[in-house]
Amino acid sequence: MSKILVFSTNNISDPGIDMAGASHMDYPTGVSVISVPCSSGIDPRWILHAISKGFDGVFIAADGTDCAYLEDCTARTGKVVSAAQKLLEENGHDPRRLKMAAICSVCSEAFVNHMKRFDEALKKLEAGDENG
Repeated sequence: MSKILVFSTNNISDPGIDMAGASHMDYPTGVSVISVPCSSGIDPRWILHAISKGFDGVFIAADGTDCAYLEDCTARTGKVVSAAQKLLEENGHDPRRLKMAAICSVCSEAFVNHMKRFDEALKKLEAGDENG
């Protein structure tokens, strides 16, 4: 089982993730969720820190176009992801350990599917499969 840290936004993706749990949807038990106000406010160093401290992967459940704070949230979050992937690589970690997807307030099934696919990809990375 992979340990996955999820950065989730409290207004948009949290309700969808909460619904997955309340509906007893099955997703990997190694998933831990931290709420943030806006996905574009994530510091790339937080992602490096999580990987360095034992998380196998980090998933950003982004606001997408539904962000209540910024019109350009998606572009800003994309820059966070790019900077974090570069930081991971510079520190000897595979940048594929970071994923991002927009998760809306009713996207519980999409969240579960993302977690399952990411868990499988991380297992392949751990096993040395370059196609992880």
